[in-house]
Amino acid sequence: MDKDPQQPTCDNNPRTREFVEFDLVAGGKISNMKFMKLGSRPDTFYTTEAVRAVSSEVSSDLIVQVKGSRYLLHKFPLLSKCLLLQRLCSEIPESKHHQIVQLPDFPGGIEAFELCAKFCYGITITLSAHNIVSARCAAEYLQMTDEAEKGNLIYKIEVFFNSCVLNGWKDSIVTLQSTRALPSWSEELGITSRCIDAIASKVLANPSRVNLSNSCSRRGRDDISWCNGSESQRHDKPVSKGWWAEDIAELGIDLYWRTMIAIKSVGKPPSSLIGEALRIYASRWLPNISKDSNNANRMESDSDSVGKINAKHRLLLETITSLLPPEKGAVSCSFLLKLLKAANILNASNSSKMELVRRVGIQLEEAKVSDLFIPSVTNDMVYDVDMVLNILEQFMLQGQSPPTSPPRVKDGFERRRRSRSAEKSEFQESRRSSSASHSSKIKVAKLVDGYLQQIAHDRNLPMSKFIAVAEAVPEFARLDHDDLYRAIDIYLKAHPDLNKSDRKRLCRVLDCKKLSMEACTHAAQNERLPLRVVVQVLFFEQARATTSGGQVTDIPSNIKALFTSNGDPRRQMTASFSTNATGPAEDQWSISGQKSPTSRISTLRMKLAEDDELDENFTNGIGTSSNVKGNCLLPGKPKRMFSKLWPISRSASQRH
Repeated sequence: MDKDPQQPTCDNNPRTREFVEFDLVAGGKISNMKFMKLGSRPDTFYTTEAVRAVSSEVSSDLIVQVKGSRYLLHKFPLLSKCLLLQRLCSEIPESKHHQIVQLPDFPGGIEAFELCAKFCYGITITLSAHNIVSARCAAEYLQMTDEAEKGNLIYKIEVFFNSCVLNGWKDSIVTLQSTRALPSWSEELGITSRCIDAIASKVLANPSRVNLSNSCSRRGRDDISWCNGSESQRHDKPVSKGWWAEDIAELGIDLYWRTMIAIKSVGKPPSSLIGEALRIYASRWLPNISKDSNNANRMESDSDSVGKINAKHRLLLETITSLLPPEKGAVSCSFLLKLLKAANILNASNSSKMELVRRVGIQLEEAKVSDLFIPSVTNDMVYDVDMVLNILEQFMLQGQSPPTSPPRVKDGFERRRRSRSAEKSEFQESRRSSSASHSSKIKVAKLVDGYLQQIAHDRNLPMSKFIAVAEAVPEFARLDHDDLYRAIDIYLKAHPDLNKSDRKRLCRVLDCKKLSMEACTHAAQNERLPLRVVVQVLFFEQARATTSGGQVTDIPSNIKALFTSNGDPRRQMTASFSTNATGPAEDQWSISGQKSPTSRISTLRMKLAEDDELDENFTNGIGTSSNVKGNCLLPGKPKRMFSKLWPISRSASQRH
């Protein structure tokens, strides 16, 4: 029996096959895709006086108007395959010359109609992933079913679509993208859902490792040729994890969301691969996702050009946030903070912001100081400090310390049932968790101090917010207070108008006992510090030097120079202090250029005499803030200890 010349097949015989591969050249790269040819007659359509017609010896008897275009055609080939045209012509009275049929809302436009018309005439047409959606919708509109003629266009398209298009990786993606032109038709015909299911199944077949022939991303990798379930094996070199992420990143946000939901619901791909795919998509579509805050502010301020675009980006960001895997570490903390910056600029929903804040808080120890620079869009401050405070609050909620000893079971029977090895295992796990939590807090404290040094430059930053950030981490998390002292010094320098009371309040967060020798040297000569802090620094350094190891030792020369003028003070105080912190040169600590010890002691004595509160503070202890919890309190008998220092400083000043 002879084969139907228009019957679709995957026969590999080059003489009979109608599903063939062709090389699609795009951007200099070649990707293998499928196409199907139907019909054998040459194209005889032509245009004359803005009318499309078919070259034929038989006069046309049908005029079809499609979206402003007129076609002079023949009833017989069209009506034999199109039930819609049969019905319309039966309802229109016949005329001597032509019957006129109006098709105003034709899906796919004149290109899709002409493709169907050529099929009816037996003229060769080519179907591929690029036009199969419009062709299928047009055929459905014209009702080109098997009821009109066996093996009609709808049947041929469906066979090609199911057996070849859905089996190809790039074919499925291109077809899915083309459904956006006809969304309602594509949904009704199941084209969209079938493409999404096909893409999800291919991703889940091997989500992290696949042959190069499986990928068709923008990098130019060859596409797989899946027809009749056969997979190309021309390449054996594996590609990196998440090979599919760049390809589906070309989808619009609505189709991307549905595809990702299908991937997550059908199987269980590694959460890290889902996270990487979301990062790639955000980098592809979110503006300034990898730019600095200044660029982000420029984007936000250009309100005339971002109206509708911002709404689109806001929807995109909120969708990405909803797709984030719940597992910790699925995405990096840096990426989460970039999303949070964009959410702040785009004025995303509060639920999206709080979800991002919660996620950042879970893995805050991974962040860098620059990641926390979230631009402020609601006030005059440079950075959104309130957002960082919310993040720190979430971090502290995650860091609840587990029990430090094995739980005791009161019931004797239950105690006997539990083996000692099980209790020991639980106890060890508890200690490991506690240690990890402690380590995370130490890292975050270092992060917070670096952040404070940056925001301290902002002249519009209220002191209350600076203190709130400083006190957001527990006291034990700061192994030393050098970085915190640096931040306070920068804040005092940027806010010279602070009164004495405010400066005292600001310095209450500082623990003088945790300052290094170099920091003490700098602080002792820092005229921006309140007097009480300078005295505390001098006292604790004296106490540390004289009680080291339980034995009395000589006072270090750099501290002793503050109380005596013996020797050359300039020679003794020329060493400069600097830390590993990176920052402006003017923020680096240096004791060079400071006042001479003699002048400094004279100033100290004068301030001591002027400070009406000093006697009371020395009697009751300095620094009563509940947040400091006595870290800055002087030891017992402060007057007696300080009297040992006072005569030295007094005699030193009297000799000049």
